[in-house]
Amino acid sequence: MNQNDIANLRLISQQIAKTNFKTAKEIVGWMGGMQAQDFHMAKWAIGLRLKNVREQNVDAAISSGEILRTHLLRPTWHFVSADDIYWMINLTAPRIKSFMKGRNKQLELSEKVFKECNSIIQKALRNDNHLTRKELLNEINKAKISTDNNRGSHILMNSELDGIICSGRIKERQITYALLDERIPKTKAIDKEEALAKLAARYFESHCPATLQDFIWWSGLSVTDAKLGLELIKSNFISKKINTGEYWFRDSFSFSKKQKESIFLLPAFDELLISYKDRSAAIIFEHQKKAFSNNGIFWPVIIADGIAVGTWKREIKKDKIIIETSFFDQQNINPESIQKEADKLGYFLNFKPEIILK
Repeated sequence: MNQNDIANLRLISQQIAKTNFKTAKEIVGWMGGMQAQDFHMAKWAIGLRLKNVREQNVDAAISSGEILRTHLLRPTWHFVSADDIYWMINLTAPRIKSFMKGRNKQLELSEKVFKECNSIIQKALRNDNHLTRKELLNEINKAKISTDNNRGSHILMNSELDGIICSGRIKERQITYALLDERIPKTKAIDKEEALAKLAARYFESHCPATLQDFIWWSGLSVTDAKLGLELIKSNFISKKINTGEYWFRDSFSFSKKQKESIFLLPAFDELLISYKDRSAAIIFEHQKKAFSNNGIFWPVIIADGIAVGTWKREIKKDKIIIETSFFDQQNINPESIQKEADKLGYFLNFKPEIILK
C-alpha cells in the first residue's frame, strides 16, 4: 500500500467516491464533524457526499435543527448532527476554552463579562426567537458591553461552548442563533471515556486510513486523551504500517475496493484535506502552498485520482454559475469529467454551470 492507495481509500471512507447516505444529518453524523467556517462551501461539502441533493435540502436540515453549526473540536466552526451536539460539547469545550484564555484576557473578557452576556443572550433568544449575529450583538451592545475588536466573536463562541446557543433557522440566507435547549432536547450525559471512544471510532471509520497524529489534529484533544480514545476502540480496528506511519482502519473495511479514475470539485476547507495532520497523500509538497496558506486558509481544490491537481473558484451570475479552474501543472484532464462534476455543483445550487478551463 502506498500514498496513492491512502488517497483513494479516503475518497471511499469519506463517501466522496460513492455514498451510502441520502440526508445531511446522516452524512454529518457519519463524519463526526465537518469544518464549516465558510458556510456556503461547507454546504457543498455535505452535498458532494450525497446523491441528488440540492442546497435547499441542506438549508432545510439546518433550519429544522437536524444539523447544527457551532464551535467544536478545534476552535473553529463545524457542522454536527443534533444527535451528537451535547456529548461533543461536553468533551471538547473545556480544552477549547483553555486554549482561548490568553486571547480572552487580552480582550478583557472575564468570566463575569461572559456570564452577563450569556444572561442577555438567553433573554433575547427565549421563546424560539432566532436572531442573526448582528441582531444578537446589538442586544449585547444595548447593555454597554463592547463587541468590537473581535470581542463579539469570542462572546458568541463562549456561549456556544457553554451549551447555551447554537445555529438557528436560516433567515434571508443568513445563519441565526437560537437557544440550544429549545432546539434540541437535552440528552443523558455520557462519561469521558465513552465520549473519547465514540469520537475516535467515528473519526477512524469515516476518515480512514488515518494515524493517531491525524486524529489529534482533527479532534483538538490532548495527546493523552486521543491515545486513550484510540486504545479504547482498538479491538474493532486494524492497523497497517505504510512508510513510517501506522494507519488505522475499521476491521470490516474492504481493501478490495477499487476507485475508478474520477474528478471531484472539493469545496474550501474540505475534510479530505483539512482533517489530516499529514496531507501528503492528497497533495504533493510543492503544490501545498497553492491549495492552503500558512495561516490556515484552504481553497477549493480539484481532485483527480485522489490527488489535488488544481484549484477552482465560482461566480454566480443571474441564472448561471461560472466555474473557473486553474491547474498546478499541465494536466491531461478530460473536459467531460470536469463538466460532469460542474453539473453536480450546478444541480446542487440550481444554476446552469459554465466552465472556464485554465
